[in-house]
Amino acid sequence: MLIKPTTDIETCRRLRRIVFIHEQGVPEADELDDLDGQAIHLLATVDGVPTGSARLIAMGETGKIGRVCVLRDARGTGLGAALIRQAVEIFRTMPGITRAKLGSQTHAIGFYERLGFVTTGPQYDDAGIPHRDMVLTF
Repeated sequence: MLIKPTTDIETCRRLRRIVFIHEQGVPEADELDDLDGQAIHLLATVDGVPTGSARLIAMGETGKIGRVCVLRDARGTGLGAALIRQAVEIFRTMPGITRAKLGSQTHAIGFYERLGFVTTGPQYDDAGIPHRDMVLTF
């Protein structure tokens, strides 16, 4: 497994399309936005095959982790946790960033809690899927 920043946004978008649009039924208009150009994209590969990705955006003192996806066959292998750890590490090295934040689908809250994130605020709907915000303070 290899996780590194990439400029290959199209590969990340293909992975997101599979997971969010095809598997989870997220409308394409909700998945595609104008933030990809300002983001750091992480691409995870297994044996050279793109398998997961995440999008990182610095917003003031907050590092926003979003669009985290792992292909079905690689779920439960530790790849998702490795993606999040790498994202957090990148934000920790950025001057002025004091916390990482993400919007977790409610079924994944336990996954992020095991990585040190804490839920904040009420549950909300994002593209028809219940979410809660989660924060990790450095």
